[in-house]
Amino acid sequence: MSSSSQHPPGLVIIGGGPAGLMAAETARAQGFEVDLYEAKGSVGRKFLIAGKGGMNLTHSEPRPDFDHRYGERAAEVGKWLNAFDAEGLRAWALELGVETFVGSSGRVFPSDLKAAPLLRGWVRRLRESGVRFHVHHRWLGWHDDGALRFATDGGMCAIHANAVVLALGGGSWPQLGSDGAWQPWLSEHGVDVAPLQPSNCGFNISWTEKFRSDHAGTPLKSVVAHWRDASGREHARQGECVITETGIEGSLIYAASPHLRDTIALQGRATLELDLAPDRSLERLLHEMCKPRMRRTVSEHLRRHLGMTGVKVSLLREVLDANQLKDSELLARTIHRLPLRLKSPRPLAEAISSAGGVRLESMNDSLMLTARPGVFCAGEMLDWEAPTGGYLLTACFASGYRAGRGASAWLRDSK
Repeated sequence: MSSSSQHPPGLVIIGGGPAGLMAAETARAQGFEVDLYEAKGSVGRKFLIAGKGGMNLTHSEPRPDFDHRYGERAAEVGKWLNAFDAEGLRAWALELGVETFVGSSGRVFPSDLKAAPLLRGWVRRLRESGVRFHVHHRWLGWHDDGALRFATDGGMCAIHANAVVLALGGGSWPQLGSDGAWQPWLSEHGVDVAPLQPSNCGFNISWTEKFRSDHAGTPLKSVVAHWRDASGREHARQGECVITETGIEGSLIYAASPHLRDTIALQGRATLELDLAPDRSLERLLHEMCKPRMRRTVSEHLRRHLGMTGVKVSLLREVLDANQLKDSELLARTIHRLPLRLKSPRPLAEAISSAGGVRLESMNDSLMLTARPGVFCAGEMLDWEAPTGGYLLTACFASGYRAGRGASAWLRDSK
């Protein structure tokens, strides 16, 4: 094992995701030397994977509605967005030669729907501006003298820095670098860290073997989800989801996931109710289901009067037994509010994003840790969460910009 000590001037960034890269760009534009360290062999890996199905860069929803997507952290994240919001992000992309458009859902995409060209252009511009990249450097905390500890292919090394921006990600998709290993290193230095939890995640349901084998991987379209949060408030949202081997996931479930996760933590389980026929009122369903069935089976009756087939019919059989299915009123009410008992969220490693992390109360407005002056944090390692749809990326960029500005001010004042 080798040991070395280096003293680069200026700012050290640890983490090569959007937040770290934006902090590097911001500080370099202020005239400071910037060295960026990344544990993997290249930067932006999660950014690239997230863009595989079409790079959803941000969202066109106007503020302050945009801010409200950050829930309890709306006020704090709103301050970041005041300096770098969705329009700022689109303008920034255009400077890199990447035009964007607003999709039918309000989501904003690059014109080619790809993440790779944007990332390549960004990294090239950063290198040309003088940002120095150091890959295969895994941060392991601090030495007693304050130096940053890194494990490299050539052994251990120590880096002294005048200021540091930590942009280490949360705990989702650890194979791409966001493994949450940094939590104890910050906690032992007096930083208040909320436990990482899955966000934008699926949930476990005890399906019968037949339902699982018949429908795992089947999309469930045109439904409305109803649920209560931990305080008992009711919520409803229309969308789509997917039946899985272990339960249920998809955009509709992700939108409800913070409330469902917190309810399970508080009460041990949560109930998600699905309206399988949202275009029909309960009164109409009662009218349709109470029509004489004659010799038709329940499945035939549902197909004939509601056009309902496949996975929706199987879901009804999953929660009602044979005798209950013959009860026309109960059948109609179950179509209108089919209850699914959620046992637990899927593991953090599978989640699209994570909640928890460095509590914002342990930082100043510039995102500097009060317990470690000169150390700033940005991105998903901070204690905030947001739904998919471009809100996650926008806050990562905005926090990186804020941390980069804060670190630059710190360096300037420290001269």
